[in-house]
Amino acid sequence: MARSSEGRSSLSRAVDVLDAFDSASVHLTVSAVAARTGMPLSSTHGLLAELERLGLVERSPDRTYQLGVRLWEWAARTPGAAGLRSAARPHLQHVHHLVRQHVQLGVLRGTDVVFVERLSAPDAVVNYTMIGGRTPALLSSSGLAQVAFLAAEDRDAVVDGARRQGQLPAPLADPGVLRRRLAAIRREGHVVTDGYVHPAARGVAVPLLGARGEVLGAVSVVVPNDDAPARPLVNVLRAAAARIVRDLAAAQRPTPAG
Repeated sequence: MARSSEGRSSLSRAVDVLDAFDSASVHLTVSAVAARTGMPLSSTHGLLAELERLGLVERSPDRTYQLGVRLWEWAARTPGAAGLRSAARPHLQHVHHLVRQHVQLGVLRGTDVVFVERLSAPDAVVNYTMIGGRTPALLSSSGLAQVAFLAAEDRDAVVDGARRQGQLPAPLADPGVLRRRLAAIRREGHVVTDGYVHPAARGVAVPLLGARGEVLGAVSVVVPNDDAPARPLVNVLRAAAARIVRDLAAAQRPTPAG
């Protein structure tokens, strides 16, 4: 790729433009994108025009931009998250039938969790996550369930990154408390978070672990933060997680030659 005057490739700057859009800002003006990326207005306008021609962003009649459908087409063809989502969906539906709140499938990316599936009921408790949205890993049950099972070096990198970005929930702000909490999650195989994202909501999550112990994702529920015991939810999630991992492994097994 040709390098820009700032020493960065056009592709790198285009990714910055796409990253300017998030779940809270799905429609942005050229000036808003420029402000979020720190790029000159003229450069931002040119990149958005090129991305629009490629179908990666779309322009609305009010002259704001949004991410294009072509990105969703690409995402749907990715073998990782898409394969996991396909294997998990019937089991998430079963959990949702039992719980009648929010059921989610999340994958760890850096210091965040990206939610690739979510099922909800109309009268369910408040929940800020959305499909394709990100939440700081250590603020969510899905994230904690995955971070706890990372290799020590990777786990420390996520914790250090979250601390630098101010993404630690108040109950885990003390390094010793956080270290003990992650150890407890590894020992118990699940996590319950009461009011971390919203005081009215409780998250319960279990990790999805591959045959070698690798972290594949997490399945979680968001339910009212009340006095109801969490153990029945943990049992439901563990059963679903086992079936998801089983079906994902079967789907990835090479087909015997005919």
